Amino acid sequence: MIRFFLIVSLAFTVSLAFTVSPAFTCAADADDFAMQRSKVTALGELTTAPRFIAAEGFEEADNIRPIYFDALPYEGKPTKVFAWLGLPEQAQTDSPDRKTVPGIVLVHGGGGTAFREWVKRWNDHGFAAISIAHEGQVERREATRKWAKHDWPGPWRRGHYQDVDKPIEDQWMYHAVADTVLANSLLRSLPDVNPDQVGVMGVSWGGVITSTVMGIDSRFAFAIPTYGCGDMADAENHWGQALGNNDFYRQVWDPVHYLPNAQMPAMWFSWPRDNHFPLGSQAASYRATKGPAMVVLLPGMRHSSRASWTPPDSYAFAKSIIADQRPWCLESQSNVNGESLTVVFDSAKPLAQASIISTKDSGFTGNRTWTETPATLQHQDDKWIASATIPSGSTSCFINVKSGELTASSKYIELNDQ
Repeated sequence: MIRFFLIVSLAFTVSLAFTVSPAFTCAADADDFAMQRSKVTALGELTTAPRFIAAEGFEEADNIRPIYFDALPYEGKPTKVFAWLGLPEQAQTDSPDRKTVPGIVLVHGGGGTAFREWVKRWNDHGFAAISIAHEGQVERREATRKWAKHDWPGPWRRGHYQDVDKPIEDQWMYHAVADTVLANSLLRSLPDVNPDQVGVMGVSWGGVITSTVMGIDSRFAFAIPTYGCGDMADAENHWGQALGNNDFYRQVWDPVHYLPNAQMPAMWFSWPRDNHFPLGSQAASYRATKGPAMVVLLPGMRHSSRASWTPPDSYAFAKSIIADQRPWCLESQSNVNGESLTVVFDSAKPLAQASIISTKDSGFTGNRTWTETPATLQHQDDKWIASATIPSGSTSCFINVKSGELTASSKYIELNDQ
């Protein structure tokens, strides 16, 4: 039995006063939008650990427990969040030499739920983990491709921010951000978890939530937004079609409003042909932050929960933050000079090879053809210098360097902006 279930009597207080506001329209003025953003920012004040109880009817394995924790009211009714909560083996011993462990909050994408396997993978790497379900569902199929709902759900996601006609306190993203902050408060309250070493990782829609919450909850030690990002209103795909005329997204929910407050190290994780989130929007998001921004773009990665948690990169990044308070590899300088690209990396690990990934196409980055060609790599003092000739006619590119199975990328470059 994991010892943290002794803490079921934790007090849960919400430090915000929630009032119902009128439905919002695109006719709102700047002061109205500023007021709504202040309500979002105030979610960072949910620092009291929520009360949680065991979730009955789920198979327990690998010392990972199903729970429900108290969340914010929705349309005047109380809600709970289903989650899987697990500690690594080193936190489950009664040895007097036992030390606290780092932790991570895991936020699923569209069509997902709280995944026990995701918790297990992080536990195996020495992290306590909590995987949350932010649409009132559990990890049990009610029908093909449909997760069963529990008895205390909050709002569910309606398309791409299609619930902005509701008071902000009843909008899905408001609750998703709050759930993530509360999960952080819960995890860091456990006696076996180091409260200064808790990070957050979100995939797809979870990456959007992560991109939002990392500028709201400054307690996170690191963040791993995967695929999802901000700056999506003008994306040349279904996001732009859905959000182009959504002033509430542009003025309130776009993560770029909050990312300038994010000072924790972050790893921006994706791949060149992602068909949901363009590399330009991801770049606008990490360029908006004040913290160290590591970029990892894996050719052939694909877009799924499993594709995000299978590679070693997220675990290696998190461990480097815990050990050294900085990403294991960072771009420190880049320069485009005619057809030559040079990128300087600071790396705590030896680098073995480099390549340039480029495209001659235009339009949405996920629809472009990307080509990988070798680059040169030199080690000078404590710097690694990658140099490449940019293929003639290229419209955008970036450089990848490798250390064993790990990848680090330079920041994304649109060449027509040079």
